[in-house]
Amino acid sequence: MGILIGLIVTFGCVIGGYMAMGGHVNVLVQPWEVVIICGAALGTFLVANPMATVRDTGKACLEAFRHQVPKNADYLETLGVLHSLMRELRTKSRSEVEVHIDNPEESAIFQSFPSVLKNRDLTYFICDYCRIIIIGNARPFEIEALMDEEIQTIRRDKLKPYHALQTVADGLPALGIVAAVLGVIKAMGALDQSPEILGALVGAALVGTFLGIFLSYAVVGPIAAKIKIVRDKKNRLYVIVKQTLLAYMNGSMPQVALEFGRKTISAYDRPSIDAVEESTLSLNPAGANAGKQAA
Repeated sequence: MGILIGLIVTFGCVIGGYMAMGGHVNVLVQPWEVVIICGAALGTFLVANPMATVRDTGKACLEAFRHQVPKNADYLETLGVLHSLMRELRTKSRSEVEVHIDNPEESAIFQSFPSVLKNRDLTYFICDYCRIIIIGNARPFEIEALMDEEIQTIRRDKLKPYHALQTVADGLPALGIVAAVLGVIKAMGALDQSPEILGALVGAALVGTFLGIFLSYAVVGPIAAKIKIVRDKKNRLYVIVKQTLLAYMNGSMPQVALEFGRKTISAYDRPSIDAVEESTLSLNPAGANAGKQAA
């Protein structure tokens, strides 16, 4: 919704300001200039990127338009599944825990947290490192280095649509000049025509320059920036998992380890300690009873 409102404001101010200066909107209606610029931009986009990136760019644009960033419930579910798994790791045998991490789709723990289970990449990220913890041979600093490398790899993959669109945005002003040059070439072929006709042709040519710059800085560039914001926020879930599991490996109790993960969430989105405790204890009757007895 934010993108649509922004585009409406942008178009409204640019076109409205142009009309207020006495400009004629019909001069800006140059469909073949649009075909040249947008067609060339699409062609270069397809040339420069594999089909996997092209498809992911479409998905990323939808995420940006819908602002599909993790919500408070997503953070609570991520912390909740980590809490449940850490309790299992602490109290159950290896074979009992492996049931959950070898087949998360059939696991009662993961089924209790549908938003995590729906995110297959995050689910397998959690399971992979829980499996390493079960094996018990790796040291925490080695796991931290491995997690950092994997998170960076995931981030690079998720930001490929951003880089692809930003490259298109960088090239659009030049493609606008290409359209303008072609328009000038057309105008040069009409030098024997009246000044009114020649002026209209030159004006149409200059629309290409306007469109290239406008689409670059007012449309494609901002959408690419929004994709980066959305994808970076989604990547934050992996950092939460990393910090929580590392704290557990270093000897923290599950509830304390959750605090390490919670603190990596932006202050604007971070759930409160009470919300995390309520969420985890509600899914852990034994823990809830213990909390009441302690109170």
